[in-house]
Amino acid sequence: MQATATVLVYSDDANIREQVRLAAGRRPAADVPPVEFLECATLPAVLKALDNGGVDVCVLDGETAPVGGMGVCRQIKDEIFRCPPVLLLIGRPQDAWLATWSRAEAAVTLPVDPVEFADALAALLRHRLAVEA
Repeated sequence: MQATATVLVYSDDANIREQVRLAAGRRPAADVPPVEFLECATLPAVLKALDNGGVDVCVLDGETAPVGGMGVCRQIKDEIFRCPPVLLLIGRPQDAWLATWSRAEAAVTLPVDPVEFADALAALLRHRLAVEA
């Protein structure tokens, strides 16, 4: 198992980024490595971080303005070679079809439920680490 996993968190709202950090904790599940967070508030910061590499999972806020997480997800899936899996934060359960359109691997609703979020993040980390192995 790798020493740590890097989770990119994209939101223009510092409170949402904090909810994500607190929900995941240091380790979202016992069978995944501890996580380190890379916080981004703008699309250029997300693209730069992904170009630099080393991101294991992206958590994107679908409610971010001016560029929402769903559009960012679709863009990075098209532009980033071996794009990390994406966990999309959506405003309401009815938006799940939009998460599918954006090609996100998972989606959870806001406000962040710690158990649901940690489970979804751990599943994406497991999948990512299994693919890289």
